[in-house]
Parts: sequence; structure tokens; C-alpha cells
Amino acid sequence: MSSRIKNTACPGIGGRRPAGLLQYGFASLLIAGMLVALLSACSRDAGDLPAPGAGQTGEIQWAKTFGGSGAETARSIIATRDGGLAILGFSESTDGDLSDKATAVNDYWLLKLDAAGNREWTRTYGGSKDDRGQAVVELSNGGYAITGYAMSDDGDGSNNEGFHDNWVLRLDAAGEILWERSFGFSGHDHSYDLLETDDGGLFFIGFLDLTAARADGYAEKNPYATRHGVGEFWCTKLSADGSLQWRYYFGGTDNDRAHAAVAAPDGGFVMAGFSESDDFDISQPNGSYDFWVVKVNRQGELQWETNLGGTGIDIASDIAADPRGGYLVAGQSFSTDGDISANRGESDVWVVRLDPAGNMLWEQSYGGPAFDAAESIALTSDGNFLISGTTRSSNANLQNAGENDVLLLKIDGAGRLLWQTTYGGPGIDLGFDAVEAADGSIYVAGELSPDGSPGLAPLGETDLLLLKIR
Repeated sequence: MSSRIKNTACPGIGGRRPAGLLQYGFASLLIAGMLVALLSACSRDAGDLPAPGAGQTGEIQWAKTFGGSGAETARSIIATRDGGLAILGFSESTDGDLSDKATAVNDYWLLKLDAAGNREWTRTYGGSKDDRGQAVVELSNGGYAITGYAMSDDGDGSNNEGFHDNWVLRLDAAGEILWERSFGFSGHDHSYDLLETDDGGLFFIGFLDLTAARADGYAEKNPYATRHGVGEFWCTKLSADGSLQWRYYFGGTDNDRAHAAVAAPDGGFVMAGFSESDDFDISQPNGSYDFWVVKVNRQGELQWETNLGGTGIDIASDIAADPRGGYLVAGQSFSTDGDISANRGESDVWVVRLDPAGNMLWEQSYGGPAFDAAESIALTSDGNFLISGTTRSSNANLQNAGENDVLLLKIDGAGRLLWQTTYGGPGIDLGFDAVEAADGSIYVAGELSPDGSPGLAPLGETDLLLLKIR
């Protein structure tokens, strides 16, 4: 099957959104009727001053890959204060872009790039076992913090308590390690996201394999309450020097995992992931797996929690704070009932907006007749939201070049689709994260299959993929 790139603009306007209409407003009352229609379609106030994201069209400007002959992938991308980018993922190669790496096992892999996607420096972190980077943040006082999960107790890792542990590193501006800390027990303990807190510390989340943990994953729970299940939402607060301040877990007797977190206006935190449980901390389960959103205060104490979904499998991957108040949660849904008002295919990108107390304000499904899933959601400078993920669907609005293609959507604050773009070749190509830079450019980080894509020959088993979007 041939490789294709597809862009779909605002429904009702046709083709690519005219940048001039969005950037310069309207001078004449004679076209007021047209103005109303365009505003309804694209949720854009003509009285607003042009924002950096106002001229975005979803057109792909370039694609680049990084890696060696093995398997590489990206999991997190941020725009840095110097106008460049930082990408975290993991790599097993010892050649190509990883020629200074000695062991052919997965290590955290951090790339610092300029705005054109040129490498400024790269670093790997890990030891002789499986270490997988998941999230990076740039810190207010310089440098970076990264998190993920690791098995190594050698090399850069000083300790491991079992299988995978949460592994957090504090880096200077050149990527050199200032400190590293491991948190976990004898089972699978994974970290997927982290935030810098208002006191200069770190807050990170993931899941705790409680069946293999001691009670001190959350020492304050009574003996009965520690008999939870396979996995729990696990959140940890560190001081600026990496010292443990507190950690708590939340969930029920089955599998519950936190995938992402945001800071709340009151100094607390909101976590999103999924829950399979129907007891303990879960109050209103809907189906086999639900979106589960949990709010804690700045001391880590549970304030509210909510389940969202239907009777099928619904998994939240990311959460973004809405500057108008509340939160947008994105993931995938297989359900056709419950909170899902319109199912489009086998699995849909599903987005839910919550008010500050966790009540659902609206929900929307996106995608085609096959499998579609969101991995990230991020606020843009014009008050809208970017969603990255993957699609197998093909229809009038989505074209698929192979098995899975990278999917990027932009929606407004009311959930209206502004545009969508796909990218890929004949294999399995995945989008994991997207970010808007200060100039309004969009970058998507993901994974390219060994089958390659338009104009890109494969480097290895899988390559770290970077797209720039206009």
C-alpha cells in the first residue's frame, strides 16, 4: 500500500482553513453571516488578537527520525525555553545515533534539539537491564527532570528493589546527572508522568504492584485497606533534592493505573488513568475498564474521584488543565453506551471535559470505523487543544497508509474538531506526544516502523520519529 499524508480542516469550511480569515479578523458587516458560520465551525472569536496558534493548518512540514539498528521510541516532548525541544524515550541500539552506548538493552534516551530538529546533544541513562524513559520536564531553575521505570541497579542506577522500579533523575542543562532516585518494591512499579511543584520539588505518578509491595507504599491505610489489587494509582512527592516527602496509593481489588497528572489551582494534583475495580476508592464503576480521575490535595489526601465510560474498555492516557477552569481528559473508548454518546468505530479517541469538582461537562468521540486512540492532550496558545495518538481508520476524513498511522487532532474548548492530520507508511507508526512551540509550530514525537514512510528510509527495528506541523 502506498504511503500517504492526509489533512482535514474544519468541517463546514472545506479544505484547509484559510489562515487570513483567522489571523486578520473581518472589517465589513456585509459578511456578518459568513462570520457567524465560520465562528460556529471553528470556535474563533473575530475580535481576538492573532495568537501564535491561529494560523495552524495541520500541514506536515517535515519528518525526521533518530536511532540505530535496534528499536527506539519517543514518549514525551517539550518545548524548551531556548526555543528548542527536548524528547525522552528509550533505546536499545549501540550504533547510529547511539554509537556511544555500550549495551544493547533499553536505556532512557534524552535528545536536546533546536527548532529545526537538529541535535544539540543526546544522553542515555541506565544500566545492564531494561530501563524505559516516559516523561521529561524542564525545571524553573534550569535543567530537567525525567521519569520512567527501570530494572537496573548498576550503571547510572544505584538501587533496584525488584522488577521495574519508578526511576527519577534530576539533570543539569547539559543533561548531566545531578541525582537519581529509585522507588519501588519487588514487583512491577511503573512511573509515567511527573511535574515540577510550586515549592521546587517533583510530583510523579504511575502504578504500584501492591501484591508485591510492603504496606509502606501508603503506610497510613489500615491493614484491611492494604488488601488492594494488582495495580494502584501511585503518587509520590519529592523535595528539590530528591528526598521522599510523601506517597499514597488509590484503587481497588483489580487493576488501576495512573498515566498522567496536572497541577490543580489550589496546589493539589489531578491524576488520570483507568480503573478495573469496583470497590475501595472507586465509587461509581461503569464497565470493565473506566477512565478514572483522582484529585488529591497538596498533602496527597484524596478529595474526589470519578469514573467515566461505558460497559466496554475505556482507558485515559492524558489530562490537561483548562485555563477556563476544569480539565480535559483524553484516551480511547471501546464502549457504545454509558457516558459515550456516539461511538464511531472499534475504538475511538474519547475526550471528556470536567469541571473543577470532577463533574462531566461534555464528552466527544473522534475517529473512523476502525481503531483510533489518543495518547496525549495539550493546551495551545489560542486556548484550543492538541491530541496525538494513532489510527487504523480510513474514511472520507481519515486516510490510513498501512496498519497504524500517527494521528494528530486539534479541537476547541467545546470539543469541536478544527483539523486532523495523519502520517505514516505501510507499517505500525505511532504518535505519543505533541507540543506547541512559542512560534505556534507543532511538534509530534512518536515511533516509525521498520517499513519507513514518505521520504524516510528506516534506520532500524523502530525509529524515534519527530514531525513538525504548520
